[in-house]
Parts: sequence; C-alpha cells; structure tokens
Amino acid sequence: MSSPAQERSSGVQLLSAALLLLSLSGCSSMDVLVSNYINALNGTTVKIPCTFTSCYKMDITKFSMNWTYQETLNDTEEMFMTYYKKKGMVPLRPERFGDRVTFAGNLDKNDLSITLSDVQVYDVGIYNCYVKNPPDRIQGHGVIQLNVVTELPPPRDSTIAVAIGASVGGALALLILSMVVVKCLRRHRKQELISEEKMEEEGKLEAEGVAEEGTKQP
Repeated sequence: MSSPAQERSSGVQLLSAALLLLSLSGCSSMDVLVSNYINALNGTTVKIPCTFTSCYKMDITKFSMNWTYQETLNDTEEMFMTYYKKKGMVPLRPERFGDRVTFAGNLDKNDLSITLSDVQVYDVGIYNCYVKNPPDRIQGHGVIQLNVVTELPPPRDSTIAVAIGASVGGALALLILSMVVVKCLRRHRKQELISEEKMEEEGKLEAEGVAEEGTKQP
C-alpha cells in the first residue's frame, strides 16, 4: 500500500507530464476565412478578402504569408504578393497582374485582403491565401475561385410582374366577392324557407282550431 507522500509525488509527476505535453503540442487553431467563390464584372475593381484567426498575437518577426495564383488546380502556383519583415505586404508585380494588385487589409486586425483593379477575363482562376503565425504550428490556407463576367444579368421587368400581380389579385378579389354573394344568397334562401315553413305550420294550426270549434257546436 502506497504512502500519502508517494501518492503526492505521483500526482505531481502526472501534472508535470501533462503540462509538458501541452507546452509541446502548442495551439493549433489557425483558421483562414475567405469567400470560396467571387464573381467580378470585367473592367471593374474587385476585393478578394482573406482574414485569419490564431491563438497567438501576430509577431512580425516570425509571421509569414503569400498570395498565389493558378489557372486550375493542376497548374503551378504563381506568387504575386508576399510579406517582408521590414517592408510589410509587398506586391511582386508578375506579368499577369502588373501593378493591378494592391494590399487592402489591416495586419493589426489579421486582415490580408487584396484588391484587383481593371479585372480581365484572363484573371479567372484560383487565388490562394497562405498564412503562418508562429508559434502556431499549422499553416493556414484559403482558396478563392474568381469568375469574371462580361456583363451583368438583365434587370427583371417589373412591369410584367406588376401586371401579373394585379391580375392575380383581381381574380382573387372577384372569387372572394362571388363566395360572399353566394353565401348571402344561400342564407337569404334559407331564411325564406324557414319563414314559409313557419307560415304553413301556423296555417295548419289555425285550420285545426276552426275544425275543432265546429265539432263542439250542437
């Protein structure tokens, strides 16, 4: 049978081991938040958002991130923006984008968003947002599919919608009115039948009374 001192020693050892495991495992709750699909109108400026959450406050001496582009998942990724310790977010100006990409986020708020100006059809593709924020041990990765349309869908013709709504509303009102009229006519007819039955009943009673008086006379 173990003594109280041995039990306390064993408990301390278990606690120390648990704390050691926690310190080695670190925090691994890196999450990158993006819009999975973005539609942009050709020739306009579009914002491509990317933010992240981490257990640790950003340390600019250890933080790293990259924006890359690829036409499809099978193509090689092309880096077009990265983070430098002394310069911050720096666009690399590849031939595809030139100076059309700018940083639009806020590092203090874990916002790594960018804007792409004068969007072209050949900008369609996959945009990757990679984030690493030590001592987080996991590298975050957000994937955005950008689609470019040449024109906005035509506006819906509200006149037709109003006309259809008016027609349906008018038909519904007419149906309700017809139902009310039919109900009133049925009620009126029912009252007439009750009155007629009552009058017939009173007539029978009166005739029976006269006949009874006739039989009583000598």
